Amino acid sequence: MKKLLIAAVVGALSSTMLIAATDASAQTASGTAATSAPAKKAVAKRPAPKRLIKRKPNPAKEAKVDPVPDGAVKWSCNEGLAFDLKGDMKRDQIVTVHWANKNYNLPRETTTTGADRFHDAASGLDLVVIPTKAMLFSDNDGSRLADECKTAEMSQGAPAPTQSNELIKNPQN
Repeated sequence: MKKLLIAAVVGALSSTMLIAATDASAQTASGTAATSAPAKKAVAKRPAPKRLIKRKPNPAKEAKVDPVPDGAVKWSCNEGLAFDLKGDMKRDQIVTVHWANKNYNLPRETTTTGADRFHDAASGLDLVVIPTKAMLFSDNDGSRLADECKTAEMSQGAPAPTQSNELIKNPQN
């Protein structure tokens, strides 16, 4: 008998809720609902829980920082940017560029313009040096990373230490 009474009460409540819900949706659809929306309750955000167990550092996820190579020359660029270059651009076939805390080995590319170009297809880094400045490009997104880069000597008026400038000084007949 108690089970029958409980079932009847549950059935009556659920049918009442069903009727109330359909009436409310009908009022909203027909436009007879109140014009002002009820104010949302302000819910206080809980602070992020603190870890009880500290994670071990993951060296694979941490950024790798390469040291600046010994004997590298600093090239200062526009917008406060700079890179370090190790190698003799007049004769070396590979130079090392320290950019964004990483070292990149860039092999020399032949050009027909007389500019010195060092390009690494794997990293996408491209260094182009003309007598008045150097430019650093990224092949990955086609952007110019640094422009108007000069050494301290170039800032004083000296030309860039390029292979083409060396050939002009020492022509071989």
